[in-house]
Amino acid sequence: MSANETAERYFTQAAEVMGLSHNMRALMLTPLREVKVQIALEMDDGQIATYIGFRIQHDSSRGPMKGGLRYHPQVDEDEVLALASLMTWKTAVVNIPYGGAKGGIAIDPSKVSAREIERITRKFVDQIHEVIGPDKDIPAPDMGTNAQTMAWIMNQYEKYHGFNPACVTGKPVELHGADGREEATGRGVGIITQAILKRLDRPVKGDTIAIQGFGNVGSHAASILHEMGAKIVAVSDQFGGIYDPAGLNIPALIQHATASGAVNDFPGSKNISNAELLAIEADVLIPAALGGVLTAENANDVRAKIIIEAANNPTTSEADAIFEKKGIIVVPDILANAGGVTVSYFEWVQNRQHFKWELSEVRKRLEKIMTESFDRVWKIGVEKKIPLRTAAYVLGIGRVGRATVLAGI
Repeated sequence: MSANETAERYFTQAAEVMGLSHNMRALMLTPLREVKVQIALEMDDGQIATYIGFRIQHDSSRGPMKGGLRYHPQVDEDEVLALASLMTWKTAVVNIPYGGAKGGIAIDPSKVSAREIERITRKFVDQIHEVIGPDKDIPAPDMGTNAQTMAWIMNQYEKYHGFNPACVTGKPVELHGADGREEATGRGVGIITQAILKRLDRPVKGDTIAIQGFGNVGSHAASILHEMGAKIVAVSDQFGGIYDPAGLNIPALIQHATASGAVNDFPGSKNISNAELLAIEADVLIPAALGGVLTAENANDVRAKIIIEAANNPTTSEADAIFEKKGIIVVPDILANAGGVTVSYFEWVQNRQHFKWELSEVRKRLEKIMTESFDRVWKIGVEKKIPLRTAAYVLGIGRVGRATVLAGI
């Protein structure tokens, strides 16, 4: 099942609970605009290379569209469409005034130079600058992109439209970025983990957690949960993972991973594979890497009782059904990893006001939004006796649907 088919199935499950009409379902699933462009340029060695870039704008009923831009060799139209629709529901779940969009370029950033990445980024902006902007569609970092990429996007956009830092979020702090944006998704994951453990009358302190993925999201989630007193027993990256039932020293691990480029061979831990990490004995499993890692083939191996989806679309619908039968609670991506887009919203607000917030203010507001959103989803789930994923979709679809109807077609 493709990424978009999985996203549509989750939508349909919620639509059935809501009694949504066929026509309304079609309207809400159909993207507003799909852009596919050619990016041709001369590489450092003089060769001509051609890449394909996408920007899919899914829905604008609640405000300008918002979504990341990823650089990865597996980027295709189906994946971008799925992620764009997830952004629509995600921004609605946390009730920030955005719609959903997503973009990507099918490229492996590790195989091109920084100068080539800059030229590719600027060429992409040349192609799409008329359909993005602070009141239309605001890109942000995603897999394979970072604050530097956003700085290039802002600079290229401003060549056409003048000074306007709100055209993109996730920028360097020196270029009007927000304090706390880099940690935001991981911090949000930590807040949500704390919230669900509290609902289950379990303290964070002492609970065992396994995290698949130790990039920006996974490392920040690990740090924050470690500070809360959780025992991080396993983490992994693209090269493999490590396990220590006594709990990993996360600050030391971050230093080790930064120096060596991988988490493997961390002193005092046992090297394991990514597949072994997903089946590790732990209270909480946090997939924080690629989508589609929890499947029908490995779902029965999962021993954690709670799954927090820090990655986008990490669970196939077949695996989700298995987890439901096993009584495993899944906090869906459209809630669990919404900290990133929430602080992106804060950045956009600051840029529009030309007024900077303190980090403490950013963190305080993030915790309030994430906690209140979790409580609302939990309440819907309990009242309707449905899984948290379906409850989150019911909340998001309901808000988007009401905005669509009230505004008129």
